[in-house]
Amino acid sequence: MKFTCEKLLLLTSILTAARAAVAKSPVPLLEGLLLEAADDNLKIVGYDLKTGIVTSVPAEVESPGGIVLNARLFGEIIRKLPGQYVTVSVNSGSVAKISSEMSDFEILGSPTSDYPELPTVDGDDVIELSQSTLKKMISQTNFAVSDNESRPIHTGALFETEAGELTIVAVDGYRLALRREALDNADVPDYSFVVPGVALGEVERILSDSVDKKVKLTLGSKHIIFNIDETILISGRLAGEFLNYKNSVPSQSKYKFTIEKDELIGAVERVSLIISDKLKSPVKCIFEEGLLRLYSASALGKASDECIISGDGEGLEIGFNDRYILDALKAAPADNVSLELNSGVTPCIVSPADDSNNFLYMILPVRLKAYEG
Repeated sequence: MKFTCEKLLLLTSILTAARAAVAKSPVPLLEGLLLEAADDNLKIVGYDLKTGIVTSVPAEVESPGGIVLNARLFGEIIRKLPGQYVTVSVNSGSVAKISSEMSDFEILGSPTSDYPELPTVDGDDVIELSQSTLKKMISQTNFAVSDNESRPIHTGALFETEAGELTIVAVDGYRLALRREALDNADVPDYSFVVPGVALGEVERILSDSVDKKVKLTLGSKHIIFNIDETILISGRLAGEFLNYKNSVPSQSKYKFTIEKDELIGAVERVSLIISDKLKSPVKCIFEEGLLRLYSASALGKASDECIISGDGEGLEIGFNDRYILDALKAAPADNVSLELNSGVTPCIVSPADDSNNFLYMILPVRLKAYEG
């Protein structure tokens, strides 16, 4: 095998595929990238047996072939090379020679026959939407994916299509995040599947902010493919029964308040300054007529702040984990939000102030300890 390609294009593809390679593994091949050169194209594959990333870069292929090279070492070599173009050649002993201008490296690789084969996706059902839209939907829900392996199904996010809309839902036992957007094709059938949060994190990194560029999701019985420009990400689907989120969200609320999102974020951030991982304490909220009072107390001291709201909470008191409420507020794609509550021990619903249905966040309260606010 021998090929030449632009250094920056090659490095970008290496870094993309390497996200699916294992940093340290008892199986050295999983720390590697599969390189296959043919037909003026270099394909690069990373695969950790759960998620696979396949990307490609234009190349001048002098002789086709393939090899597996350590992802970290290969990437660092390409990063440090001085020239604009890189030439890689492989001899019969699986030794790769990497050259650019006056720099030369020789590193030992492995035959491609030893590299694990990527799963094939047996379905042809396709969901299509803009890269920008999916990127935002993932970033605005993936923070609520659970990391508790005792409930594997909740370590992923639920994707549902219904009536031409895509809904993504994530839950971790303390909060729920939901985003909904219209699909390009309103005739898409109803689907329901769960994608691992780790894989969605990689998809988010690969997606661009372009509204014009599309991403295609191809569904198989056990796997899903994300087609993003010249890159393909393959992930297994999680099996199990996902939380029935529709029944978990309260259908009615006794109290409803409208508030400017950034004003509330600022107030919560200020009263959270005396809260830390070692000094955990809830943010105490008191809803009055037209006013929200916020308090916090820890061994470092006390803090208080206020926000103007629309609505009357009749002195309702409730406590929240500061990070959970901030995650939801910062993710909410609206300038003004509604907060809906029934009591001091029931969940708080954060939704659009204009009563649209494109997002919803639910946060469970934290029990308040007795202290002076």
